[in-house]
This record gives sequence, structure tokens and C-alpha cells, in this order.
Amino acid sequence: MKKIHIIGIVLIAVSIGAIIASLSSSSTYADFKEASASPDSEFHVVGKLDKSKETVYDPRADANRFTFFMVDNTGTEKKVTLHKAKPQDFEHSEQIVIIGKCRDGEFSANDILMKCPSKYNDGKPAETKNL
Repeated sequence: MKKIHIIGIVLIAVSIGAIIASLSSSSTYADFKEASASPDSEFHVVGKLDKSKETVYDPRADANRFTFFMVDNTGTEKKVTLHKAKPQDFEHSEQIVIIGKCRDGEFSANDILMKCPSKYNDGKPAETKNL
């Protein structure tokens, strides 16, 4: 067998291994119920902040711990612990995507994505209604 053939076979084997490794570590979108059923898997959960409950962030005690309550798109509520600093303008977000695992009845998030209304209103100030 020629050296070029051996090199080609090795490259193909490494490529297949890389594809399999990336597929097994990828996370999927789910709700809290599905994430609770698979505590060893990482999920993206989409929902909204429950503004009626308290958010806790004390940077003096632990700058990389922020807790809040979120309601997913099916209406299930869970306590979420984000292992990062509290994002700026968090309370103003319309929608939240948390990335992490569900353990012991709460969601442990290692990353967060937010959709803020100020970024999608074409530069116009947000409308407010007078009550």
C-alpha cells in the first residue's frame, strides 16, 4: 500500500471520529420536563423570566452565581442557577434561552441568551401605556 493511501485512510478515520464526537456533545432544544427526564444531557430551554419572583445576585458573596425563576414555553416553572454574572438588562428581556442541565429539581445553566425588545424596535423608543 502506498503512503498516500495510508494517510488518506487515517484522515478519513479522524474525520469520522470528530463528527461522532461533535454529535454526541451537541445539545438540543427542550422544555423543563424533558430536561428533567435526562439529567446527564445538556439542553437549550426557551422561556420567560417570572417577574413575580425574586432574582438573587450578590457579587460580593459569589460573582458567578445568579438565580432566578423562569417559565418555559409549556408553562412549567423552575428555579434556574446561572453560573455566570448577572447579564445587563436581564429584567427587560422578552425571551430567555438557557443552556445547561436539570439537576435536583432546578436547572443549572452555564450560558444564557436573551432577546431584548430594545434591539428589535428599529431604533424607536418603546411604547408605554398610561394607566
